[in-house]
Formats: sequence, structure tokens, C-alpha cells
Amino acid sequence: MSRWLISYRHILAASLIFSLLLLSGCAGPRIEQYADQKPPLDLAAYFSGTTTGWGMVTDRSGAITRRFVVRIEGSFNAGKGTLDEYFDWSDGEKQRRIWRLEQVGPGKWIGRADDVVGEATGEIAGNALHWRYTLAVPVQGRVIHMAFDDWMVLIDDKVMLNRATFSKFGIRLGEVTLSFQRP
Repeated sequence: MSRWLISYRHILAASLIFSLLLLSGCAGPRIEQYADQKPPLDLAAYFSGTTTGWGMVTDRSGAITRRFVVRIEGSFNAGKGTLDEYFDWSDGEKQRRIWRLEQVGPGKWIGRADDVVGEATGEIAGNALHWRYTLAVPVQGRVIHMAFDDWMVLIDDKVMLNRATFSKFGIRLGEVTLSFQRP
């Protein structure tokens, strides 16, 4: 019995180590690694005025489930701003979301919108912005709270790319890919 117990402990220890290694491999990039990337992102400057975006939603297998165009009207003053988003979805749905943003420190932002559960937290370094938030998403007659891990990267003074993965209970459900362009 003691040999079995020793083997069981070794298997358990090996499983634990393997699981920790696997989970550490799931850790995403850190915002600090983009600190030296150019051009530097000024969130208020980029989103002031009108910005247009084109995007798609994919499920966990990578299949495109929806496409959209979004027009954003942004205004900022003294570290606070509003992004008024108008979505036209490929299935005919129209949607509006109003973000209320506030800069709470150097490179740090919080955001609120009616369908955001609690607050979105954002951090900027170099040309990148990393948002984390929970969105209440209507799906087939019910509302599901999905965690979003959202990365925006400024390419030049006119173009920004955006990739957001969304999950529930830590299980990745899909991704939103989006390209913004200023006039």
C-alpha cells in the first residue's frame, strides 16, 4: 500500500506541476511590453470627433457569426470623455452604446456603459490599450455576462486595430476583430 501511496503522490505532484505550467502558458501579454512602441496612443486625441470601424465576431472555432460597421462620435474634456457608438450589424440589427470614460491616472482609464457590468478598466502603454470588462450580451432571449479581454493597437495616426476575446467561466467563446479609421 505504501508503494501505491508514493506513486499516487508522484502522479498528483506531476499533475499539479503540469497544470500550473499549462495555466502560466495561458497568461497573455502585459501592457508594459508595449511602452516603447510608436506612435504613442493618446486615447482622447484619437477618438475625438468621428471614427469609423469595421468588424466581425467569430465563435470559438473561428467561424464568422456576425459582421458590423460602427460609427463613433467622441468628445473629451479635462480627462473625461464620451464615445457614442452606433452599430449596424450584418443581420439588420441596430445598436447604440454610450461609453463614459474617465482618466484616473497616467495611462489609466475607467469606462462605463449601460451594458457593462461594473466598470471597464483600461491601461495604455506606448501604442497599445488593454481593456478588461464584463459585458451583458443578449443571446437568444436571455442576457449572458461575458468577460472581455480587449486589446487596441494604434498603427498610425488614422488606423487602430482591435482584438477582443470573450469568455464565460474562463472558457473562451469567441473573438471580436475590428479596424478603426479616422477621416
